[in-house]
Amino acid sequence: MDVKDKMLRYKDKVNWAEEIRRFIEERIRQIEAEDSFRRIFGELKNASWSVPRGFSKSIVREDRDSG
Repeated sequence: MDVKDKMLRYKDKVNWAEEIRRFIEERIRQIEAEDSFRRIFGELKNASWSVPRGFSKSIVREDRDSG
């Protein structure tokens, strides 16, 4: 029995068009999420992460002196 025959056999139990539409919508959401992740990750990866000179030293000193 092929897929088409099986679909016809269960057509009264399953709205195949709706099932396929939901599958396609979910797959599109997954692809869009992956694309967004790659875009954002690429932007973060190429971002310049610098702090003013002496910042780390002053934060460590501030934390040490407060405790």
